[in-house]
Amino acid sequence: MTAPQHDPHGPNDVHDQLVAAVIARDSRAVQACLQDGADPNTSGPDGLPLLCVAVGGFDHATADALTDSGADSGVVLPDGTTPLLRAVDLGSPALIGALLGKDPRPRIAEAEQRRLLDRARSWYETGEAEELRRRTGAPGPATRRLVNDDEHTDIEEVSLGGLTVRAGHSGVLTDLEWAFGVLPPVAELVARAVPYPDELHANWSTVSYALALRSSPQAWADLAALRHHPDPVHRRLLARVLSTRNFLADYHDRPDTAQDVAFLAAWALDEPDGEVLAGVLDVYANYDHADQEAIGFRYAGHPDPRVRREVPYCLSRTPLSEPALTTLLALARDPDSCVRYVVAQVFAYPHELTPATRECLLALLRDPDPGVRRRAAESLSGSHDRTAAVTEALAALLDEEDQNLRLEAAYALAVRDDPRTDGAYERVGPLGPGFEHDHRVSAHWHYTYRNRPDRT
Repeated sequence: MTAPQHDPHGPNDVHDQLVAAVIARDSRAVQACLQDGADPNTSGPDGLPLLCVAVGGFDHATADALTDSGADSGVVLPDGTTPLLRAVDLGSPALIGALLGKDPRPRIAEAEQRRLLDRARSWYETGEAEELRRRTGAPGPATRRLVNDDEHTDIEEVSLGGLTVRAGHSGVLTDLEWAFGVLPPVAELVARAVPYPDELHANWSTVSYALALRSSPQAWADLAALRHHPDPVHRRLLARVLSTRNFLADYHDRPDTAQDVAFLAAWALDEPDGEVLAGVLDVYANYDHADQEAIGFRYAGHPDPRVRREVPYCLSRTPLSEPALTTLLALARDPDSCVRYVVAQVFAYPHELTPATRECLLALLRDPDPGVRRRAAESLSGSHDRTAAVTEALAALLDEEDQNLRLEAAYALAVRDDPRTDGAYERVGPLGPGFEHDHRVSAHWHYTYRNRPDRT
């Protein structure tokens, strides 16, 4: 298959708009053009498919829009490469995810699968800087800078001799292997992740996701063994894998989580590293387990604030036991503001406040940390509490400099049908972008509707 060519003698408005949108990296405009009938395999000014423009610009959002509409990532280009092979060279896991599309294994010939895997493995084993040096002949060190690979992950960009790639080839190789049904040993995948011990790094994220998908007994045994690895980075990776497994189980509505819950409960009792323990508790608190409250009590006084931040989630069962309430009230005075924030958050559930939780939230509403005040305001405004003390405390926030706090106050008055609501929203002031679908804004409309004169 060869690359399609646009007919210069048959100009098309939608075609021209698509070309302009791809060059401008405007993925929304690209989607609009495709919905209007533009051909996703349209050629760009250089005669190559527009998909190559998106790939060359590391524009995964545009590439995703094109491939989702039928752009051929396997089309053979004049130099013998394909858009997908070029993406492999560029080392961006986000690009690979966009170009692989759905069900790539039956669509891509086995010989091409092997070529893609070999290319990714070669980059991974050689290293990005050394491979660029080999390709360009340029001496000296490569330059590196951290960039976003997608909305959720970061990665280094490596430049040398006029060429730039991203240092994500371990993630690229891992993605390709999973897509083509290749299952390397768990230890090999772990070795690809641990050089990048950053939760936001694309390689760490990609490999941990692939490990979370492995469900065989042998894979689980190999993963579970990481719990006792002397290097805390390996244990952190295991906690991340279990977190992803929890997400996948919830997303796919799979109830087979008993093994993971029991494992996490046992691990929480003997993990010595504070950062790893916080990760373990973060996952564990998502489950319902008989020992959860006892484990929360165990770590309420832990010296690492990252651990204490997870304790309120372990204690937030409904209804709260008296010991749990006592512990949470103590944590509301913790020196770490993030711990106080979490207490304010968990007191939002259930919405029925007790006198003790009400007084605690009112105190947190005066916290020196603005984030804690904001969280306490959200918990109080969204509660079913209609006492004068809460209403007046929330109304007082209209004097705050923080617009979000003023908006929270206006929302609280609106849902309580307080006659000061219209004036409160005036005091909020003009809202910028991002508030179009905010429930606190729409609450004003609902208040006005409920209180129309013709409804009395």
